[in-house]
Amino acid sequence: MKELSTKQSRILSFLHQFLDNKGYPPTIRDIVKGCKISSTSVVEYNLRALEQEGHIRRDREVSRGIELSGGRRIVRVPIIGSIAAGEPIPVPTSDTWGLEAMESLELTEELTRGKKEVYALKVKGTSMVDALINDGDLVLMQQVATAENGDMVAVWLKREKEATLKRFYLEPGRVRLQPDNEEMKPIYVDPEDVEIQGKVIGVIRKVE
Repeated sequence: MKELSTKQSRILSFLHQFLDNKGYPPTIRDIVKGCKISSTSVVEYNLRALEQEGHIRRDREVSRGIELSGGRRIVRVPIIGSIAAGEPIPVPTSDTWGLEAMESLELTEELTRGKKEVYALKVKGTSMVDALINDGDLVLMQQVATAENGDMVAVWLKREKEATLKRFYLEPGRVRLQPDNEEMKPIYVDPEDVEIQGKVIGVIRKVE
């Protein structure tokens, strides 16, 4: 294995640091900015050298398709819409999962906790702000149909035809959907009215 140049060492170090901090790989432009390199073509040249020497693997079909060799596996997570009142969450099915037209994130397996059927939703509103989930954040959801008390879930309320993100509590004769916002009151609904569409397993914070 050849000795790395100064630029290649800097890029490799940046890749490790970016993955540690963000949980997903940088884009070429992230590397240009983070490593103070003059152009994207210079970054491409050095990434090819790192790939040839076995330090990284690349998927050129995606914008963040860089994987550290011997390290973290990168998985693609579809962004399927927003969690907001007015329409059901379009949870992927076995027929539609992984469609190329679907916007997606490339994340390390640590962020998805190795779970299957993970998708992302953009949060609208501040009902979970005390759980550090704010308007505009992305929540990573595992597709499930059941929940334990205290789980943070995406729920479709059939009667009201509204979707909401709340903590789930099954109580005698009712379900309590509890916001994590001290200024908001819980929602009480009939168990028959509740369809659980996913459980929160992670959050990607919106940075101003």
